[in-house]
Amino acid sequence: MTPPDTQSPVVSASREALLRHETPTRSVSQRESALARANVIRVKRAGLKRDLKSGERFVCDVLARPAEWVLTAKVHDLLVCVPGIGGVKAGKLLQQCRISASKTVGGLSERQRTELVALLRR
Repeated sequence: MTPPDTQSPVVSASREALLRHETPTRSVSQRESALARANVIRVKRAGLKRDLKSGERFVCDVLARPAEWVLTAKVHDLLVCVPGIGGVKAGKLLQQCRISASKTVGGLSERQRTELVALLRR
């Protein structure tokens, strides 16, 4: 381990930020990479919502076997995209399955996931 006085300025700044409970600094390339990943996910989600709205894909299938980029999407937002399900109906479905309106697809427990999928398939 190197003595504290010989550390690089970036490491020292990151350590100090952690001690002050601040977000550590990121390099430009790290920020660009994160933005690029976020943009890809946004485009894929927009396509998914379009497919759900047109009936090309079914929300049951998406919830039962979600892709990695769907895991951080809100369940309520996906339900609202389905024809015939508005905000109120989506809220009632989630309430019936004891799922918070702010729950993400990846945050669903196995019980919640199977109960919601079964309810939607009826």
